[in-house]
Amino acid sequence: MFVRIVKMGFQPDKIDEFLANFEENKAKIRGFEGCEFLELYRGKDNTNQFFTYSYWKDEAALENYRDSELFKKVWENTKVFFNEKPEAWSVDKVVSLE
Repeated sequence: MFVRIVKMGFQPDKIDEFLANFEENKAKIRGFEGCEFLELYRGKDNTNQFFTYSYWKDEAALENYRDSELFKKVWENTKVFFNEKPEAWSVDKVVSLE
C-alpha cells in the first residue's frame, strides 16, 4: 500500500468552490483503478488549509492517476484557488490501528 498526503492552502473566498469541485469528483477519484481510500480533512486552527489523505495499491497506481485526464481536470480546477504552494508526502503505512 502507498499513502499520499497533500496539504493545500486556499484563498478564503475560494473555499466553497474548491469544496464543490471536490464533492463533484471524489467518487470518480475513489473509483479510479488502484485508489483504495480517499478523505479530505480541514485544518482546525487554520481553516484555509486542507489535506487529502489517500491510499493507493502501489506507487504505479498513483502515477497512473496523476497521468490521467481525471487528475488533470481536477488539478486544473483546484490550483487556481491556492494561496500557498501545496506540499505532498508519500509514505508507507507501517502499523494498522485496527
